[in-house]
Amino acid sequence: MTEGHREELADVLRLALVPGVGPRTRKALLERFGSSAAVLQALPSQLRETPGVGAKLAAKIAAAREELDIEREIELCRQAGVSIITDADPAYPQPLRSIPDPPAVLFVRGSWQPRDAVAVAIVGTRHATPYGLRQAERLAGSLARAGLTIVSGLARGIDAAAHRGALAAAGRTIAVLASGVLNIYPPEHAALAEQIVAQGALISETPPRTEPLSGMFPQRNRVISGLALGVIVVEAGQRSGALITARHALEQGREVFAVPGRIDDRSSAGCHQLIRDGATLVQSPEDVLEELGPLTSPVPHDEGRVVHHPAELLLNDVEKRVLDAIGSDATPIDSLVGATGLSIVQVLATLSVLEMRHLVRRLSGTTVMRL
Repeated sequence: MTEGHREELADVLRLALVPGVGPRTRKALLERFGSSAAVLQALPSQLRETPGVGAKLAAKIAAAREELDIEREIELCRQAGVSIITDADPAYPQPLRSIPDPPAVLFVRGSWQPRDAVAVAIVGTRHATPYGLRQAERLAGSLARAGLTIVSGLARGIDAAAHRGALAAAGRTIAVLASGVLNIYPPEHAALAEQIVAQGALISETPPRTEPLSGMFPQRNRVISGLALGVIVVEAGQRSGALITARHALEQGREVFAVPGRIDDRSSAGCHQLIRDGATLVQSPEDVLEELGPLTSPVPHDEGRVVHHPAELLLNDVEKRVLDAIGSDATPIDSLVGATGLSIVQVLATLSVLEMRHLVRRLSGTTVMRL
């Protein structure tokens, strides 16, 4: 990192971490002054000309360069292997750019990959029943095997079950924390967090050692929904934080799904209310995949390609070539040899992989069709 880039990063962090400067206020300040450095250099009287900035907040911003030890945070991240991703960075998760209040900066342990843009969030109560835990784990595992990344919040109950389901299926999973990524909450999920780092990422808006604060949990829920194409709620009481995530999803234009439970179980009351209000009822992973429909590939070397099923994101170039040559009607296997330039042995081996991923079906020994 060059000296100039490091100073620019430090200014972005300083402004983003000033207490009281939320995403919307930061946006207004940048529109007024042009850059984080210019905001930090402005006089309090100039800062107060920005909507939402009063005398107290203006004083905090003006004092940020002296009072916030950003260099220590940057060095801590470097030593601990924590990536700092600002909204100006190409590595910033693309789905978050479309929400009304994207985080200015993300602290990441592990890695967010472009394919993680094809994700669903699974959230629910911390006080889950055995039924809820089973459904969360089952759905997460099946959707992960189908190629989707599973996003949740590492909380007790449904969140943890969703992460475990994705991990058990060797899929990718993202945990969005209300604490810092080096201060795991709840503490008994420290081992689970390490597994997530190996197969996905821990993400937070706050510096790595930040303690969890009650006010941060509703705020992080907008990031959970913002990273996903849709939110699945599995068991939620009528005051559950999972319903806040569902509300964020609606505001962000994401799909909302709900798993029904027993009608006399209070832990399912929130899910039933969501279904009455128009959320898609989920009985199986296919309900989710069908509702999401065809997608556009987020992978850079494949960008713009229509993806009919998330499992297509897991295919190599040969597998994609064979799949693209198969129609929705009966396609002779012999014609695939000519269309792809592959040998019959390669085509047959590739068809076996595509069948295993539930992307094609053999109609006979000589024909195949796309699902």
